Amino acid sequence: MNSDSILFTAADLDHWAETAGRLQPPARLAVIGDPVAHSLSPEMHNPGIQKLGIDAQYVRLHLKPEEFVTALPKLSALGFIGCNCTIPHKFMALEAVNEVHPAARRIGAVNTLIFRPDGTIYGRNSDAPGFLRAIREEMGREVRDLRVLVTGAGGGAGAAAATVCAMEGCRSLLLTNRTFEKAQQVAEGLRDLPSGPVTRAVPWTAESMTAALAETDLIVNCTSLGMNPGDPEIVPHAALEARHLVFDMVYKPLTPPLVAAARAAGAVAVNGIPMLLWQGVYAFEWWFGAEAPVAEMRRGLDEAIRSRMP
Repeated sequence: MNSDSILFTAADLDHWAETAGRLQPPARLAVIGDPVAHSLSPEMHNPGIQKLGIDAQYVRLHLKPEEFVTALPKLSALGFIGCNCTIPHKFMALEAVNEVHPAARRIGAVNTLIFRPDGTIYGRNSDAPGFLRAIREEMGREVRDLRVLVTGAGGGAGAAAATVCAMEGCRSLLLTNRTFEKAQQVAEGLRDLPSGPVTRAVPWTAESMTAALAETDLIVNCTSLGMNPGDPEIVPHAALEARHLVFDMVYKPLTPPLVAAARAAGAVAVNGIPMLLWQGVYAFEWWFGAEAPVAEMRRGLDEAIRSRMP
């Protein structure tokens, strides 16, 4: 029995033999979220697991925020190897695990859980190296060599991306958010990094953003703008140049408006799919202690995208 169309819940964990006992291979990994039915992670991870001949499969687990903490020891007792955490659990996971990798602690979010044989849970963040790898693989550049502008930097993914860029020692770091004070708070929190870049917040106005683009190499969009028709421009499209690099975490639609506008200006621009792939690769390698079969994982992800997105 395969789990591709099954969505497990907290109630299922208490009756796992009945609800998941027929799964072959057995469920040993999961993506946890609320919602989570849309996740492409099982279609990405399962081909890699199969390639290595591991007797396990990766499933979706829908947990509400109030169910998350109590579910983790149940998963450990059921023999789970690990899990990925997505919205809204990444920040709760930071405090729910027994030990946190220093980079994840600094970023302030955990998206990868590793269940140890002794029952303890180790928390890591694969979004950070996944983001850096996506820039390297898709754009042929290193974040540390670039001047970076992060939009939507007031919290969540934006604050995490800003932290990663600062930890890498990018040349300069500009942060913007619709609530300017939130961007200021994030910028202030990064100024204690010993080798961090000059970091400042800029207002989210057309004039300020146009000026910011003049001193930016890499634009990182961490807002949800572009997912819905009629969303306002994230940065003034007219100010985009061929020299810019654009990384938009949005991937539905597959060509968000910012990516389309950047490409029209001659710039290199990618959506969030490469980061989804590479963060999965790092999590896979942490769970299994083996090199991830990237080609199989990429193929599974591509097939899922073609089948599920217009």
